[in-house]
Amino acid sequence: MHVSLKRWLFLLHRWLGVALCLLFALWFFSGMVMMYVGYPKLTEAERLGHLPALSAAPVLLAPQEALHKAGVTQPLAELRLNMGSVGRATYLATPLGARAAIAIDAATGRPLEPTSAEAALASARSYAAAEPSYAGTVAEDAFTHTRNLDTHRPLHVVELQDAAGTRLYVSGRTAEVVRDATRTERGWNYLGAWLHWLYPLRGGLWDRYWADTVNWLSIAGMILALSGTVVGIWRWRFARPYRSGRHTPYPGRMMRWHHISGLLFAAVTLTWVFSGLMSMNPWKVFDSPGRAVDMKLWQPEGLTLSNAAPPAALLKQQGVRELRWSQTPGSAPEVISYSANGSRQVLDASTGQALSYNKEQLLAAAARLSKAPVVASQWLTDYDFYYYARADHTMMGGTGKPLPVLRVMYGDEGRTWLHIDAQTGQLLGQLEQRQRIKRWLFALLHSWDWLPLLERRPLWDAVLIVLSLGGLLLSGTGVVVGWRRLRRKAAFSKKRAASA
Repeated sequence: MHVSLKRWLFLLHRWLGVALCLLFALWFFSGMVMMYVGYPKLTEAERLGHLPALSAAPVLLAPQEALHKAGVTQPLAELRLNMGSVGRATYLATPLGARAAIAIDAATGRPLEPTSAEAALASARSYAAAEPSYAGTVAEDAFTHTRNLDTHRPLHVVELQDAAGTRLYVSGRTAEVVRDATRTERGWNYLGAWLHWLYPLRGGLWDRYWADTVNWLSIAGMILALSGTVVGIWRWRFARPYRSGRHTPYPGRMMRWHHISGLLFAAVTLTWVFSGLMSMNPWKVFDSPGRAVDMKLWQPEGLTLSNAAPPAALLKQQGVRELRWSQTPGSAPEVISYSANGSRQVLDASTGQALSYNKEQLLAAAARLSKAPVVASQWLTDYDFYYYARADHTMMGGTGKPLPVLRVMYGDEGRTWLHIDAQTGQLLGQLEQRQRIKRWLFALLHSWDWLPLLERRPLWDAVLIVLSLGGLLLSGTGVVVGWRRLRRKAAFSKKRAASA
């Protein structure tokens, strides 16, 4: 290779390293924190566990009567009933095509007013052992950057005054608790997710540039790792050592360790930076141009509630925390009853009789969702590479992954897969070919979501910690080397200025 080209590659790696070495060190350190403390979230198990039992509610209106009194005439995509809003039974009605729910008092049919401080405290009391404390409202803060919370803003902040220092965020629209964060979670997240995802850039003037900033920093990081790998191999003498007897030419300890750790951990560093970029779905590369499965066809006319039974006829079990109305194509409306421990029972919405589904019924319902033919199906009773559960605190955990499920495969251009809950008949999500590719390029490469490892902890922990420490050694020595170079440059410039 031409000498000048080599020199340019050396200079590229040197100054990119000076610019990015601290960011790399923060990424490796914060990644290890995130293995054990995730970004705050209210998991489904936590939400159900803190809801008061519906049996404690007074006589409640039937759904159609409550909707009529509230003036809600548009068809609904979803209807829920629980006691999570202001401590009283509330219907949460989501119209077709809308993201936000309308909260309706289930005893009177009156829509709830926008959440007040008193309402936020009333909703928080089911989480508190002592009287909670109101702490005002926030539009968005370090622990509420999630776009899923946009329909609930502004958020009311309530401190529980408990030993864990729990902070609750209450919806400004429905008065539901939508997020909890303990003191430990908040503290570690400044060293974990807040740093890892560069959240200091979120929520302010820089917010619109946040995604592009992360993308371009990741691309620069890949160039840094690739150039360092090439330079490291060039400088390493595999057969004939240098005069010092070493295979590396660097006499200084820090530079020597940077060279060695770079050769050992360059591949995993490049892999992690690349897969981190993939997590951002840069420039929407994993978005499909057209979806073969139309989710709107699951309930094209919305929920049919004209004959819905009143809640008292549906509370067959003790300790029911939530009722959720839904409808599977070709069947009558149903109600899913949720208990505090997450167990579910499916009931006919009109009679309260228990329901169940077989594979043929679910396949027939799935066939209505697409013009593309169903080419295959799988009945999953165990997790596999594309359908699996992660720990609650992780980015993809906490949502629940029930078994068994039916996987339906369509013969469309995107080779769409649909997952259906075998017990409730509800859609759990779809995966097109591009999203399955993302599963390989992000989840597998970044957090090593590989069942043989995930099912054999602490083997997964040991592998990721060793590799992370190697990356931290590489970037940490780079920080020291870069700082020393900048100091020498500054001292030389100062000396030169004094001489002039």
